[in-house]
Amino acid sequence: MTITVKNKASLVVPPSVRRRAGIKPGDRLEFKVSGGIINIIPKLPTADDEYTSEQRRIIDAGMAEGMEDFRKGRSHGPFTADEAVNFLKSQMKRPPAKSVKRAR
Repeated sequence: MTITVKNKASLVVPPSVRRRAGIKPGDRLEFKVSGGIINIIPKLPTADDEYTSEQRRIIDAGMAEGMEDFRKGRSHGPFTADEAVNFLKSQMKRPPAKSVKRAR
């Protein structure tokens, strides 16, 4: 597709090009110029963009707890992909645990 640049400050990327590139409203893009070629690179969100500082603290605490379990030998694996699939299939075959009714 070819377009003509107008005397405007903005350069418009046609909707069909945005659609083919997967560019959606709200996406962040980085522009790099090299030798007269413009590369448009999507900027992926970082963990800081996705979580609040409180959420990040909770995640970090959970990671630390998981690593402590690993250090104490409370872990399984490593598994091959086939072993992991077989384990998951075996879990699906088990009858569901009976729930305990509590008196009100």
